[in-house]
Amino acid sequence: MSALPAAATAEADSDLWQRLEQLNAIGASLSAERDINRLLESILMAAKTITGADGGTLYRVAEDKTLRFEIVRTTSLKYYLGGTTGNPVPFYPIHLMGKDGKPNHSMVAAHVALTGQTVNIPDAYTAEGFDFTGTRNFDKKTGYRSTSFLTVPMKNHENEIIGVLQLLNAVHAKTGEIIAFSPSDQRLAESLASQAAIALTNRMLIMQLEELFESFISLINLAIDEKSPYTGGHCQRVPNLTMMIAEAVNETTEGPLKSFTMSDKDRYELKIAGLLHDCGKVTTPVHVVDKATKLETLYDRIHLIDTRFEVLKRDAEIALLREKALLVGSGASRGELDAADARYRERLRRLDEDRAFLRACNIGGEAMREPDQERVRAIAKYRWTDIAGHEANFLSEDELKNLTIRAGTLTGEERQIINHHIVATIKMLEALPWPKHLTNVPEYAGGHHERMDGKGYPKGLKREQMSVQARCMGIADIFEALTAKDRPYKKGKTLSESLEILGKFRLNGHIDPDLFDVFVRRKVYRRYADMFLDKEQIDEVDESKIPGYTP
Repeated sequence: MSALPAAATAEADSDLWQRLEQLNAIGASLSAERDINRLLESILMAAKTITGADGGTLYRVAEDKTLRFEIVRTTSLKYYLGGTTGNPVPFYPIHLMGKDGKPNHSMVAAHVALTGQTVNIPDAYTAEGFDFTGTRNFDKKTGYRSTSFLTVPMKNHENEIIGVLQLLNAVHAKTGEIIAFSPSDQRLAESLASQAAIALTNRMLIMQLEELFESFISLINLAIDEKSPYTGGHCQRVPNLTMMIAEAVNETTEGPLKSFTMSDKDRYELKIAGLLHDCGKVTTPVHVVDKATKLETLYDRIHLIDTRFEVLKRDAEIALLREKALLVGSGASRGELDAADARYRERLRRLDEDRAFLRACNIGGEAMREPDQERVRAIAKYRWTDIAGHEANFLSEDELKNLTIRAGTLTGEERQIINHHIVATIKMLEALPWPKHLTNVPEYAGGHHERMDGKGYPKGLKREQMSVQARCMGIADIFEALTAKDRPYKKGKTLSESLEILGKFRLNGHIDPDLFDVFVRRKVYRRYADMFLDKEQIDEVDESKIPGYTP
């Protein structure tokens, strides 16, 4: 007679031991989950499993003092709402406080959230003290019979109630009969709720820290944007294009890059690197970043040169009047006077042409011809008298140096100042105590001005010394710059023009050839264009004519 109780006890002990092991395993898996929806879903499904519950609901306490339905699951009804299902929960939140301002103890979930005490009800239809009207209505609509309820509070490390776990209809493992939740079920559910609350709180804290971190990055980019409207868009577009290229490589199943894969952590790391790739520009002087013309500093000095031309024209007029006075005094003929007028008009014509020429030179462009540079040097030797009465060359050494810039608007020294931003970026990023999953951010962000042939800057790295991610960012940075329509010194190029230049970069060892092939073959350029370029920039692209690319 005593053998049966002993066997039953052994079976119960074994079952409890298995569920405890299961609880430990669940706790470890909850700590590793990063996605909030999957985490909440895992919490409820784990609670259902270890207690043998048919249904369950997970609520979270909202800031407006309500319990918000997050996940609803009833296995026998195949009733799945919230979480990863994509099916929204249609129920109104449960108010913790009534309209009269008093605590809402009539609803069992609200009562548990308010008191922090577990409620274990064998049968909702016979229980007293709680309002189960909603439950009865649900049963009428579905034909279900809600019987046993186990409602457990979820407390965080500060003993605050952050949610409620409600389990429905414990199912006997052998008979399938609906039974009450046992004391061991309650203890296991409470233990799980405690672990789940810690996991959820940790995940929320990490998310808040990540949001704070990303907001701080946005703050840096905003500071750059406020310094110069010409770089703010760049700081947003390059990360987008970098991720598009990296995802295209991730999807590639053949060729040299087929083994490249990215996890969610890898994606986040690359995203952060993209957002920070130009953070060093906070150190770059505004007048260099915004230098729209060759003579621009804090203002465009072309207007000073305009004034000097007016002085030369005034001097020419004074010289004419003096010459004519002498001619008249010496009894010169009408023809001699007319000749003096003609020489004066010719002088004004040359000065006006020279002024228009210098204005055109000041704009900058792709390449300045040597004859044009020589003409600027000739104009620079004109003599004029300044406001202090001193005679000087028409152009100062600095003005001559700027107006003869071969391409663009920057001098060599100014280019070094611009280029220094990547050095500043690397120094800033390497100074930060990056967590393990973000340790590659400085390398990814700091490599976008390197070249595959080792002729880039600041470190002169070669292709094999760089990660795929850094090489992706290099292409993204160049393509964005080519197509950008908000630069002060040029118009945004069309797709075909940009791809032709990028193809030449591929051939001369500037960019990664394999990444370029993926960029073109998977039409990344087109997806980017649809998102960021003006319609007039999106022209027809004949991929067979792109240098270095074989369709």
